[in-house]
Amino acid sequence: MRIPHDALQPDTLAAVVQEFVTRDGTDHSSVEQRVAAVMRQLVSGDVEINFDPETETCNIVRV
Repeated sequence: MRIPHDALQPDTLAAVVQEFVTRDGTDHSSVEQRVAAVMRQLVSGDVEINFDPETETCNIVRV
């Protein structure tokens, strides 16, 4: 299920994006830079948030 990023409260959106960018743990760049990059991609429509109700997890995927 697609979740429009602008339908989420700012704190919730930030938490979803931060969890996504820190999920793997292998990227040693700044978390803040990765969060900002994903936020820009969400705003530009290059990526979107998908929620899987079966696993109750969010993922951010390219459109």
